[in-house]
Parts: sequence; structure tokens; C-alpha cells
Amino acid sequence: MPVTLDQFLADGAAEPGLAQLIGTVADACAEISALVRRGAAGEVLGALESENVQGEVQKKLDVISNDILLEACATAPALAGMASEEMDTVHPVRPVTGEARYLLLFDPLDGSSNIDVNVSIGTIFSVLPVSAEAPRDVTEADFLQPGRNQAAAGYVVYGPQTTLVMTFGRGVTAFTLDPKTDQWLQVIESVAIPRETKEFAINASNMRHWAPPVRRYIDDCLAGETGARGKNFNMRWVASMVADVHRIVMRGGVFLYPWDAREPNRAGKLRLMYEANPMAMVIEQAGGAAYDGFGPTLDARPTSLHQRVSVMLGSAAEVERLQRLHEDALQPA
Repeated sequence: MPVTLDQFLADGAAEPGLAQLIGTVADACAEISALVRRGAAGEVLGALESENVQGEVQKKLDVISNDILLEACATAPALAGMASEEMDTVHPVRPVTGEARYLLLFDPLDGSSNIDVNVSIGTIFSVLPVSAEAPRDVTEADFLQPGRNQAAAGYVVYGPQTTLVMTFGRGVTAFTLDPKTDQWLQVIESVAIPRETKEFAINASNMRHWAPPVRRYIDDCLAGETGARGKNFNMRWVASMVADVHRIVMRGGVFLYPWDAREPNRAGKLRLMYEANPMAMVIEQAGGAAYDGFGPTLDARPTSLHQRVSVMLGSAAEVERLQRLHEDALQPA
């Protein structure tokens, strides 16, 4: 009989407060999964007239998923506050104390532009520690920590199966939600991303806007076995980060959402706190690497809650190659 998530958490995967928080996140994601499965029959599809803090039109299920996570996770005694891609600022839960010493950040429904066409979407989450000498309220500054500080991170992908992939900083494990019992069952004890790959994921329609190092990397991949790489590559692109990254976690590859010349003053499009950092932690803990065009993603110093970054992550050998190309581009001619 596979190990259940409850058993895994109870057996010392994390200290009790953190374990309970992750269990609560998983329960909330199981509720979201049920809504995703119902789709139009549950009257949860379609767009709203509102926009989130990013200026993006919100889907009904974006808002519903956000509310589910806020309500469910507020019951976890170890949680002091939350932040979401869908909210302007932080959501305090209780004062920071010795017991309430974690912060939860999440993208409640990544890939929501794909909701109406039945493509895999997901939830991404990150847990940061917080401390105080005396009880105090949570502030936005508490959340602005490098990804290296994460106590846990992971994602849930709502696809043909609903799968939870997570890490507490000691490797990566995966669980699938059993629709018959509504239990999370462990399907992979230790995830390992191959160092080498022949697969990349990028929106090639934006090629003309990429920086030279990214363009050079993709040109070399497309040249195939007669080019500099000496092997043929396949391109995959779902346009849902959680789905593209999950494929890489399961079989290797590299995912790129790089800087774009159309917005030259913005480092990238994806959010550091809600997407890049948690995914980078998962990828690194599974043996891969994550780079933001300047250094390892997890070393980036956040300056704002909704900061955006360039994302390049996946099989270590490919990310290392991308890093070398970026570093070479900075060298004087």
C-alpha cells in the first residue's frame, strides 16, 4: 500500500507545525482540484471584469482558488501570514510568535489563461520562516527573503491526474490524489532530474525579442546534430508554467521564460516570490538548476512582493550552458 501524505508528514518529514501547514495546503488543493474537474458544469469558468495587481484579467477560478487557500490555510496554527499573486499586499493571519512562525506565498491557479481550453493548470506554493522577539504583526518586509530561506516549496498540477510535488529541502517527493478515497498517495519517493536532456520549452514566437544569449542557445538547439550541440532537440510548450515544469521534473528538459526587449526595464515576466523561487527550490532539490540571467534564482534578493524575473531552469547541464552564454555576453569584445 502506498504511503499517504498524512503518514509521510507524521513520520518526521518536517517539524509538526510546518507539516500541518503543508497538509492544509494539500487539502485546499484537493478542493480546487474538484472544482477544476467540474469545469463548466460547476459554473466556475470564464473571466471576471476585475484585474489582479499585475494588471491581468482575473478568471473566476483564480479568485475562487485564492479564497479557498486563504480560508483553509488560516486554520494552521503555525501560519502568521500569507501573500498571493492575486492580492495587492500581505494577508496577516495571526501575530508572529514562537508557534506562528511561517509565511505562505502562492500562485493559486497558475496557467489560468488555459482554464477554458482544458489544459493542465496548477497551484504553486512557498513557505518562508519568520521570527520575532515579541509577538508582532506580519509586515511585507517579512516576505522579502531570498529563495534560499524557503522552508518548503512545491506545486500541484491539475491534469489527467492531480499530482503534488514538494520539498522540505531534503529532496523532492511526489503524491497523486486518489479520486476514490481523496487521499494523497506517494508515487515517487525521490525525484531526480536527468543532468542531460534533448528537450526545451520556450515560447518561440517571441524569438525576435530575446537577448542574444538566449537566441544563441535556441539557435544551437535548433541546428540539431549537425550544429554545435551535435544532437537533435525537441521543443515542448504548454504555456502553463506548472505543466511545463512538471514535465521537466518527471523526465528532464529546460524551461525558459527570459527577459523580453518589449519591456526592457523589466527583468522578466514571471513572479519571483510566487513562481520562480518555489519552482527553483523544487528543481534544485531534484538535481537540476535555476538561473535568472544574473545568478542562481534562489540567491536573488527580493525588492518587492510582486517582483518579476527571468526564468531558466531544468536539467543542470543546460542551465549551466545558458549561464555561460550570459556571462560570455558580458565580457568586453
